[in-house]
Amino acid sequence: MKVQAAQGAEEVNLDDFTDVIAQGGDWEDILEEIRKVSTERVVLNMGPVHPSTHGVLRVVLELDGETVRETRVDIGYLHTGIEKNMEFRTFTQGVTFCTRMDYVAPFFQEVAYCLAVEKLLGVEAPERATLIRVLMMELNRIASHMVAIGTGGNELGATTMMTIGFRGREEILRIFERITGLRMNHAYVRPGGVAQDLPEGTVDYIRSLLPKVRRDIGEMQDLTLQNPIFKQRFIGVGYMPLSAMMALSMTGPSLRAAGLPTDLRKDQPYCGYENFEFDVPTYDSSDAYNRTLVRFDECYQSLRIVEQVLRRLEETDGAPVMVADKSIAWPAQLSVGADGQGNSLAHIANIMGQSMESLIHHFKLVTEGFRVPAGQVFQEIEHAKGIMGVHLVSTGGTRPFRVHFRDPSFNNLQSLSMATVGGQLADVVVTLGSFDPVAGGVDR
Repeated sequence: MKVQAAQGAEEVNLDDFTDVIAQGGDWEDILEEIRKVSTERVVLNMGPVHPSTHGVLRVVLELDGETVRETRVDIGYLHTGIEKNMEFRTFTQGVTFCTRMDYVAPFFQEVAYCLAVEKLLGVEAPERATLIRVLMMELNRIASHMVAIGTGGNELGATTMMTIGFRGREEILRIFERITGLRMNHAYVRPGGVAQDLPEGTVDYIRSLLPKVRRDIGEMQDLTLQNPIFKQRFIGVGYMPLSAMMALSMTGPSLRAAGLPTDLRKDQPYCGYENFEFDVPTYDSSDAYNRTLVRFDECYQSLRIVEQVLRRLEETDGAPVMVADKSIAWPAQLSVGADGQGNSLAHIANIMGQSMESLIHHFKLVTEGFRVPAGQVFQEIEHAKGIMGVHLVSTGGTRPFRVHFRDPSFNNLQSLSMATVGGQLADVVVTLGSFDPVAGGVDR
């Protein structure tokens, strides 16, 4: 119902307001009273079971109409006790747990944890094993970024974005399955090296799939970067100043979008990254659009690294992929069979039919594990989502006393409140997707 004052001051649609009793006074005073009683803040729960929260995550929003006045992130719905469980498993078995944290980018957890164990052991993985680790991490970085960009588009209704992103990721998962026997939750990286060498013909197989991955990245760019709807929904949305991100320990593509070229592969090289040629993409403003641009650019830089790794893998064909120390190295060189499992038949014949000592050593190393000198270390790597840290404490036994992961998703998520307050409700999902958190890594 529309009401107009006798003086002709202003027309108001009373259907937009809550009931109010007006008793005398000037019409402007009546309008002001209506505005006062109708300004209500609504508390909205988004999640914890919501398709746009990147896992089982609860976001509590206090709204003034469509404007976000306060954002509170409630975590813990996907807590799996991974860090605590690792205290009751051998150092090798710990890989099976940490690979499940950020299930979109599992190889980064595996490598970070194994580097920490090797630092305490005082050993280094052989060159070929390190090359394989870099190969898997960079392929995983591409897959993670494609999922981040694709799901971000799907949450706005652009399902084609997600299907293309998952199509490109599928090619990478085929490579992982060929090498490790599994599409995810690999437990392939082990303290001292990797579980097994690349199967024969893998380098050529990877080269045959990379053009398809590059094609899908290009298609996603064509659909987004100059799309007027995409630009309206992303440019200027979820903006964070560099100073605020530094204060809140934000890391990864969001930080580089603001112009800070921090990347541990360059700043504190590990796994021989100093021997590869690649650039660190940066932009001048950290909003949802520029974070997407950084991820696209990083995909191409990872492809550069992968191509260099493949050439070096051809040069090191046949080299060892595990340390020579038999007190650390797994007794059998596992080989993937048709069922995704298998062992060296020669080793089985030896321990089961010829050498009781080898059988005993195999049994003790597999069930009890190897001993790691007492001490504590902190190991950092450049995860797909930012800096990942591992704090590992050993008391000299076969199991860690404490393992704690500084997961980048956890640190990035605490910036959601600052990035969304004052914006629109519709922009919350865009901002959250641009941070690319994974609840498994947040809760651990």
